[in-house]
Amino acid sequence: MYNTKDIQNRVDSYISQFKEGYFSPLSLMARLSEEVGELAREVNHYYGEKPKKATEQEKTVEEELGDIIFVLSCFANSLDIDLSEAFDIAINKIETRDKDRWTRKDNHN
Repeated sequence: MYNTKDIQNRVDSYISQFKEGYFSPLSLMARLSEEVGELAREVNHYYGEKPKKATEQEKTVEEELGDIIFVLSCFANSLDIDLSEAFDIAINKIETRDKDRWTRKDNHN
Protein backbone atom coordinates (compact mmCIF):
# COMPACT_ATOMS: atom_id res chain seq x y z
CA MET A 1 0.00 0.00 0.00
CA TYR A 2 1.02 3.63 0.41
CA ASN A 3 2.88 5.65 2.98
CA THR A 4 2.34 9.42 3.13
CA LYS A 5 5.30 10.13 0.84
CA ASP A 6 3.87 7.70 -1.76
CA ILE A 7 0.45 9.33 -1.47
CA GLN A 8 1.83 12.84 -1.87
CA ASN A 9 3.99 11.76 -4.84
CA ARG A 10 1.08 10.04 -6.58
CA VAL A 11 -1.16 13.06 -6.07
CA ASP A 12 1.59 15.34 -7.39
CA SER A 13 2.07 13.12 -10.46
CA TYR A 14 -1.63 13.39 -11.17
CA ILE A 15 -1.95 17.15 -10.59
CA SER A 16 1.27 17.88 -12.53
CA GLN A 17 -0.41 16.71 -15.75
CA PHE A 18 -2.61 19.80 -15.80
CA LYS A 19 -1.73 23.43 -16.58
CA GLU A 20 -4.00 24.61 -13.77
CA GLY A 21 -1.94 22.82 -11.12
CA TYR A 22 -3.01 22.98 -7.51
CA PHE A 23 -5.92 25.15 -6.42
CA SER A 24 -5.25 28.07 -4.08
CA PRO A 25 -5.18 27.37 -0.34
CA LEU A 26 -8.60 29.00 0.06
CA SER A 27 -10.11 26.82 -2.68
CA LEU A 28 -8.49 23.72 -1.21
CA MET A 29 -9.91 24.61 2.21
CA ALA A 30 -13.35 24.85 0.63
CA ARG A 31 -12.83 21.49 -1.10
CA LEU A 32 -11.68 19.90 2.16
CA SER A 33 -14.74 21.28 3.94
CA GLU A 34 -16.99 19.87 1.20
CA GLU A 35 -15.41 16.43 1.54
CA VAL A 36 -15.70 16.46 5.34
CA GLY A 37 -19.37 17.38 4.90
CA GLU A 38 -19.85 14.43 2.54
CA LEU A 39 -18.20 12.16 5.13
CA ALA A 40 -20.55 13.52 7.80
CA ARG A 41 -23.52 12.77 5.58
CA GLU A 42 -22.36 9.19 5.00
CA VAL A 43 -21.71 8.62 8.70
CA ASN A 44 -25.17 9.98 9.48
CA HIS A 45 -26.71 7.59 6.94
CA TYR A 46 -24.89 4.53 8.22
CA TYR A 47 -24.73 5.24 11.95
CA GLY A 48 -27.26 8.01 12.56
CA GLU A 49 -30.98 8.42 12.41
CA LYS A 50 -31.19 9.69 8.83
CA PRO A 51 -31.41 6.85 6.30
CA LYS A 52 -30.69 7.51 2.64
CA LYS A 53 -33.51 8.17 0.23
CA ALA A 54 -33.99 5.47 -2.39
CA THR A 55 -32.91 7.99 -5.05
CA GLU A 56 -29.59 8.88 -3.37
CA GLN A 57 -26.37 7.51 -4.82
CA GLU A 58 -24.63 4.85 -2.73
CA LYS A 59 -21.29 6.07 -1.38
CA THR A 60 -19.24 4.73 1.47
CA VAL A 61 -17.40 6.10 4.46
CA GLU A 62 -14.25 4.54 2.98
CA GLU A 63 -14.68 6.45 -0.30
CA GLU A 64 -15.21 9.73 1.52
CA LEU A 65 -12.13 9.18 3.71
CA GLY A 66 -10.16 8.55 0.51
CA ASP A 67 -11.45 11.81 -0.97
CA ILE A 68 -10.34 13.65 2.17
CA ILE A 69 -6.86 12.10 1.96
CA PHE A 70 -6.62 13.20 -1.69
CA VAL A 71 -7.62 16.81 -0.96
CA LEU A 72 -5.44 16.92 2.16
CA SER A 73 -2.51 15.73 0.05
CA CYS A 74 -3.22 18.44 -2.53
CA PHE A 75 -3.30 21.00 0.27
CA ALA A 76 0.00 19.78 1.74
CA ASN A 77 1.70 19.57 -1.64
CA SER A 78 0.57 23.04 -2.66
CA LEU A 79 2.17 24.46 0.50
CA ASP A 80 5.24 22.19 0.35
CA ILE A 81 4.32 20.45 3.61
CA ASP A 82 5.38 16.86 4.29
CA LEU A 83 2.38 15.06 5.79
CA SER A 84 4.64 12.67 7.73
CA GLU A 85 6.38 15.61 9.39
CA ALA A 86 3.06 17.33 10.07
CA PHE A 87 1.70 14.14 11.64
CA ASP A 88 4.86 13.69 13.72
CA ILE A 89 4.45 17.19 15.16
CA ALA A 90 0.77 16.53 15.92
CA ILE A 91 1.19 13.09 17.51
CA ASN A 92 4.09 14.26 19.68
CA LYS A 93 1.97 17.18 20.90
CA ILE A 94 -1.00 14.90 21.57
CA GLU A 95 1.07 12.24 23.32
CA THR A 96 2.58 14.90 25.59
CA ARG A 97 -0.42 17.14 26.23
CA ASP A 98 -3.00 14.36 26.57
CA LYS A 99 -0.87 11.59 28.10
CA ASP A 100 -2.88 11.58 31.34
CA ARG A 101 -6.22 12.73 29.94
CA TRP A 102 -7.78 9.32 29.28
CA THR A 103 -8.15 6.18 31.36
CA ARG A 104 -5.47 3.73 30.32
CA LYS A 105 -6.16 0.06 29.73
CA ASP A 106 -4.55 -2.24 32.30
CA ASN A 107 -2.01 -3.67 29.83
CA HIS A 108 -0.56 -0.21 28.95
CA ASN A 109 0.79 0.93 32.32
